[in-house]
Amino acid sequence: MIAFVFPGQGAQHVGMGVAMADRFPQARRVFDEASAAIDLDLLALCRDGPDEVLRETENTQPALLACSWAIAAVLIAHGIAPRYAAGLSLGEYTALVAAGALDLADAVRVVRLRGRYMQEAVAGRATAMAAVLGLDVDTVDGVCREVTGVVEVANINAPGQVVIAGDRAAVDAACARLRALGARRAVPLAVSAPFHTSLMEAAAARLAPVLAAVPLRDAAIPVVANVTGEPVQDAQTIRQLLIAQVARPVRWEQSVRRLHGLGATTFVEAGPGTTLAGLVRRTLPQARVLSVATPADLDAARAVLADAVGADAGDARG
Repeated sequence: MIAFVFPGQGAQHVGMGVAMADRFPQARRVFDEASAAIDLDLLALCRDGPDEVLRETENTQPALLACSWAIAAVLIAHGIAPRYAAGLSLGEYTALVAAGALDLADAVRVVRLRGRYMQEAVAGRATAMAAVLGLDVDTVDGVCREVTGVVEVANINAPGQVVIAGDRAAVDAACARLRALGARRAVPLAVSAPFHTSLMEAAAARLAPVLAAVPLRDAAIPVVANVTGEPVQDAQTIRQLLIAQVARPVRWEQSVRRLHGLGATTFVEAGPGTTLAGLVRRTLPQARVLSVATPADLDAARAVLADAVGADAGDARG
């Protein structure tokens, strides 16, 4: 069975989604609807940039959501539909759109505010995120707790890959200790805020009333949530988890394993980049994994997934 997985902030780049929108009306309609919702031409932003504008968090989040859902809409139109979904951080909103729990226009409006609130929560504060490779999460968490200042585990991405975030000095100190303990790498990430840490609590508080006012439906398919690593379909639970997600760690490795436990054997990364595909392969070497970002990727996926699509259709009929 097929699970769609959707990337989060950091996957964006100028040019993303453009070839799909130029070729497929389903993708173009997604960009048009998303752009109208926030009065910003997201396709033009993706096509032309400039990169520094696309990288502004309140622009990145709606642009990436629109791009990823545009690609997923094309996949679905070509008979490749998910039985399960999940998304990394921002990507969880795309997963909820794919699951029918959240309308695209509402999702785009929410994530634009989400991006703004996350950036403003640490305005004027020197912060950082860093990827730590080669150590388990308990070791990384233990070092974070020993360091003076705010530094916390933000993402548990795959075996031996953990992201930490917080105040820049504390992150730098933690990285130095982790290298001394044998981390293969402990490197800063090019992001603008310490996402998924306690420093985002102010952003979560501001987002809560926004999410309270947004119509949500029960999801038509299970969406595995970042905060718990467990499937959710109930609308009210989804709302609560989206608020919590802002300042809580992303349990991506657990989410991938849970998708597999539910029956997912094929993972399709719908969106720019191949980061999630790599994380899934590290976590589940036996899984079939594809990334779809361009028309050529779609053609390749249709050939590879013909058997999986047929099997899912048979399961649905049964």
